[in-house]
Amino acid sequence: MEVVTHWINDTVDFYKWSLTISDKRVETWPMMSSPWPTLAISQLYLIFLWVGPRYMQHREPFQLRKTLITYNFSMVLLNFYICKELFLGSRAAGYSYLCQPVTYSDDVNELRIASALWWYYISKGVEYLDTVFFILRRKFNQVSFLHVYHHCTMFILWWIGIKWVPGGQSFFGAGVNSGIHVLMYLYYGLAAFGPSIQKYLWWKKYLTIIQMIQFHVTIGHAAYSLYTGCPFPSWMQWALICYAITFIILFGNFYYQTYRHKPRHTTTKAAKTVTNGVSAATNGVGKTLDESLEENGKKHKKGRAKRD
Repeated sequence: MEVVTHWINDTVDFYKWSLTISDKRVETWPMMSSPWPTLAISQLYLIFLWVGPRYMQHREPFQLRKTLITYNFSMVLLNFYICKELFLGSRAAGYSYLCQPVTYSDDVNELRIASALWWYYISKGVEYLDTVFFILRRKFNQVSFLHVYHHCTMFILWWIGIKWVPGGQSFFGAGVNSGIHVLMYLYYGLAAFGPSIQKYLWWKKYLTIIQMIQFHVTIGHAAYSLYTGCPFPSWMQWALICYAITFIILFGNFYYQTYRHKPRHTTTKAAKTVTNGVSAATNGVGKTLDESLEENGKKHKKGRAKRD
């Protein structure tokens, strides 16, 4: 018990000390004065992951077509805004794409970048709705470990990023990722219109490939900064590298299971799987439309047999 108490006290002392080196510019911004709102929302998300499927298990799935169209295209606009602000703000501030330390100043361009990064952090909280829609539509197979890991960790880790380094090289990864999310949410927004549009959406596979390239670029970018001694917090660079490696492993497994491991005709069907508002890779290995219909047919026949 003494050891536990000592560890808790050390942790609290470390957190208090870390606040002395946090960015004072963001202290009064929404959600930034304390980690508890972010942790509370994430906790509610995890509770919904447990309660939601049990609530929906014996209920008809919600269709939510109009909701999905509105949500996905709203996310396209939000991510486009973030990407645009980070690109224009970094250009105006004369940022280097190879090594850029954080400048904790009230310069208009620095605040513009910090604000865009804050919106990026907020977007990760909004993306929890991806999972909510999956569960309400009873697409439980889409809520994979990768899907949950990606959503839950991004929101929490980016709170840390905004609290201590809302500028400098933080703009690079957020800018690239928000640009990719424009394409992703555009894909799922179009897919939500139904089969008349879905038949033209042949490029889902390439969203996964682009994301995997993104992780390799992120690792290379962070490693170069560490190698050259760039005056950006090294703990952030090491954390970024380790985090990106986990995604390479998980996304690589998803890509292999979905597009390589299966026969060619099955892979073609898999590409037609209808999902919602999150990257192809973060959905996990989904059932195809044909498989879902076949499974529903079997359940229907089984239910009739029991009634007879």
